[in-house]
Amino acid sequence: MAAQEKGTILIVDDEPNALKVLAAIMGEEGYRVVTAGSVEAALPRFKEIDFDAVITDMKMPGLSGMDLFGILANEHPDIPVIFLTAYGSVESAVEAMTRGAFYYFIKPPDYLNLKGILSRAVEQRRLKRELFELKKRLNDERKEFRLIGSDPEVRKILDIVDAVRDSESSVLICGETGTGKEMIARSLHCGGTWAKKNFVAVNCAAIPRELIESELFGYEKGAFTGASARRIGRVEQAAGGTLFLDEIGELDLSVQAKLLRVLQEKEIERLGSNEKISVHFRLVSSTNRDLLAEIKMGRFRQDLYYRLNVVQVTVPPLRERRPDIPLLVAEFLREFCAREGKVLSVSDEAMDIMQSYAWPGNIRQLRNVVERAVVLARGQEIGPRALPAELLGANDNSIPSGAVKTMRERELAAVKEALERCAGNKSEAARSLGISRKALYKRLNDYGLS
Repeated sequence: MAAQEKGTILIVDDEPNALKVLAAIMGEEGYRVVTAGSVEAALPRFKEIDFDAVITDMKMPGLSGMDLFGILANEHPDIPVIFLTAYGSVESAVEAMTRGAFYYFIKPPDYLNLKGILSRAVEQRRLKRELFELKKRLNDERKEFRLIGSDPEVRKILDIVDAVRDSESSVLICGETGTGKEMIARSLHCGGTWAKKNFVAVNCAAIPRELIESELFGYEKGAFTGASARRIGRVEQAAGGTLFLDEIGELDLSVQAKLLRVLQEKEIERLGSNEKISVHFRLVSSTNRDLLAEIKMGRFRQDLYYRLNVVQVTVPPLRERRPDIPLLVAEFLREFCAREGKVLSVSDEAMDIMQSYAWPGNIRQLRNVVERAVVLARGQEIGPRALPAELLGANDNSIPSGAVKTMRERELAAVKEALERCAGNKSEAARSLGISRKALYKRLNDYGLS
C-alpha cells in the first residue's frame, strides 16, 4: 500500500538512534514518516501537515511527551497519541491512558505489536475525520434545505418531516410550482438514515417521454440504436438512498406500470437485459396536479397512487402564508448580500408591496425578485422602484404612496405584463412567472383571457 494511502505519522524522540530505527521500520510498513528531536521542533509541523497519529517519547529535555499530549488534546483532540518511554511506571502509564492516550509502550517496544496498534490508531483517526465531514455535510445540507416559516401549515410540514425522516414509507408532496417541494424532499433525506447514500432527483416533466424509461431504469450496451455502453439508471443510482420523482403526474401510463412493479418487487431490469437487479430505496414524489382527478380521467394509475401516497405533505402556496414573506425575504436578502458583498435593507413600502402581491410563481419567484433587487441595488435600501414591473402593476409609471391592489388585481397585472413582455409567447411568460404552462392557462381561463 502506498505511503499516502497508509497514513502520515509523526515520531518525536530526543534519542537520534531510536528515532532513526523507528522511522525506518514504519517507513517500510508504508507510512509517510515525519520526525522531530523535540516537542519544540514538532509543534510547528502541525500547522503544515494533517497527521494521522503521533508516536512520542515521554521524557525529553524541555517540553515532555505529556506536555505535547496536553497541547494536542486542546488543539488536535482527534489525533491519537502513542507513548514510548524507557522510564515506564504504572503511575505514568495510568495517567497517560486515563487522559486519553491511545496506547503506552515501554522501550524497546514489541515492533510487531506496535505496528498493529498504530494501524488501529490511524484507522480510528480516519473514521473520526470521515464522521466529522459527514456531520458537517449534513449540517450544511440541513441549513440549505431547512423550511422557513411560522405559518401553522408550515409547522405541520416540519412535524411530518421529523416524524418520517427515517421511515421507508413513500411520501407524496403536493403543491403548486415553486412552493419548495424539492426542498422538502431534500429535507426528508438529510439528517436521517437515508442520508448515508445518494439523493437522486428526476424531473419527470423535463425528460422527453421516449427517454424517461431508459433514464429511470438504465440500459445495456446495444439495447437500442445509440446505446454504445451500459448506463446505470436513476433508480439504481438511488439504491440505499432517496429517489425523488418531481412532477410524477407527467409520467406516461406505461412507465407508471413499470414503476409500480419496481416498488412492489424492489427490483429492476435494465433495457436490453433480463437480469433482475435488487434495489432498496426510499421514494419521495411530488406533483402540482390533482392526481385523484387525473385518475378519474384515466391519466394516472390508482394502484400507483396508493403506493406513492402513504404519507402526504401538502404545501400551501405563498399567497396563503403572507406572514412568512418577511422571513423569506430576510433569508434571501442575507444569502444574496453575502454573495454580492453588499449590506442592504428592504423599505417598509417595498415589503408591503411584496406582501400584497399574489406570487403566482410562489417562493421561487420571490427568491428571484430578491436576487434581482440585490444585484441591481445601488444604495443601501431596496425600495419599490427596485421591484419588477409585475409587482407594481403593468401600467404603473408611478407608485402612489399607500397604493395597495387586491391579490387578484396584482396577479392579473403580472400575467398581462408577462404576456406583453414575451410578445404573447405563453411558454416564455410562464417561465418568467416561475409557473408551469398548465398553471398559466388555468389563470388565463380564470381571468377570461384565454
